[in-house]
Amino acid sequence: MNKNKYYFIITYGCQMNEHDSEKVAGMLEEMGYKPTTELKKADFIFLNTCTVRKNAELKVYGKIGSLKQLKRKNPDLVIAVGGCMMQVSEPVDKIKKKFPQVDLVIGTHNLHKLPELLNQIKNNDQRIITVWDQEKGIIPDLPSVRQSKFKAWVTIMQGCDNYCSYCIVPYVRGRERSRLKKEIITEVKNLVADGVVEITLLGQNVNSYAHDLNQNYGFADLLKELDQIKGLKRIRYMTSHPRDFDLSTIKTIEESEKICEHFHLPIQSGSNKVLEMMNRGYSKEDYLKIINLINKYVPYNSITTDIIVGFPGESEQDFAETLDLVKEVMFDMAFTFKYSKRSGTPAAKKDNQIPEDIKDKRLQQLMKIQNKISLKKNQKLLNKTLKVLVEGESKNNPETFMGRSRTNKLVIFPKNEGITGKIIKVKIDKAQSWTLYGKIIQT
Repeated sequence: MNKNKYYFIITYGCQMNEHDSEKVAGMLEEMGYKPTTELKKADFIFLNTCTVRKNAELKVYGKIGSLKQLKRKNPDLVIAVGGCMMQVSEPVDKIKKKFPQVDLVIGTHNLHKLPELLNQIKNNDQRIITVWDQEKGIIPDLPSVRQSKFKAWVTIMQGCDNYCSYCIVPYVRGRERSRLKKEIITEVKNLVADGVVEITLLGQNVNSYAHDLNQNYGFADLLKELDQIKGLKRIRYMTSHPRDFDLSTIKTIEESEKICEHFHLPIQSGSNKVLEMMNRGYSKEDYLKIINLINKYVPYNSITTDIIVGFPGESEQDFAETLDLVKEVMFDMAFTFKYSKRSGTPAAKKDNQIPEDIKDKRLQQLMKIQNKISLKKNQKLLNKTLKVLVEGESKNNPETFMGRSRTNKLVIFPKNEGITGKIIKVKIDKAQSWTLYGKIIQT
């Protein structure tokens, strides 16, 4: 055992990475490690990396560099780097050559080997770089230390088969592999028994759940079964792919009690030409049909999206079509990004790359329009009463609490002890683009 040993985890990227970090914490605590919030106190530091965008990689290199001094002061400190970035050969080679302070490099497919590898490093005083190139089914059930007592991530599938031309995920997370429904349902029931009231189902494309299992069963069927679990209050899911988002899922949400009315559907571009170059598998018209169906069957909703500007070959007309779509759909929120070249993807090899200054200009223009739309959407909620799951203290003001509505709106309200983890009613009296404010009317 590792009595009086401490660990510190740094997580970059998506919810899947956050969930993986919870599993890392679970494995470490089974080994006897305890968490610490002080980096200098740690005996083991784990960086869980993301490779979706270049900026995320640069942050990782900067953080690894800063850990060099800690390693000098404490030679027994073990530094490990894992996550999606380690499934790409270039970053692994760079860490191997330029960052000798890193003791362990581990990939996404062999994360469950962490305890075994850590013991090898400690017992043999050796550096280990081990990354499995191929997935070998779903990573087995691992212990987990949840960041929340009342919310939990639940992985329903891993990997992606879509191969969008800009995206590195299929190469670092592997092909789609779905968990058996009985495993998922058992996990959710156990979580509810442990006090969880809200779950978020995770997958690179949850809508294609079970396609690889050759069963007459799909994502909508899974949602229906989970909706019947007693004690569970809310069900969320991410991420959806518009190509596979179907009417059966929408109707299931309409008829459900617990599935939240928040639809995150990444459009990425409003131009059919760009969508085709991205290999997204749907047209603008296909996407708008889905939006119309959502509004028809689930009129009380929020719809959010992801948009990439500056994709190779994107013309001013293509970008204008994206702006037109944003104005037509009226998204509650959009996560907007400049195209980031990812080595190994088809888009990175294109000759017609967009200059950074044009990307910046387009991004600012898009954000300005979306901010106004988000404000307008939130202002419609003034004087409305929302059911909010209380998450705890607000990040910016310890005198207030924060929580989320069913439609995933961030709501701030006066602090009230004893309500964390409960669903309360809040009447909205102030609206900003990204945040709502209100008063508690019922706990």
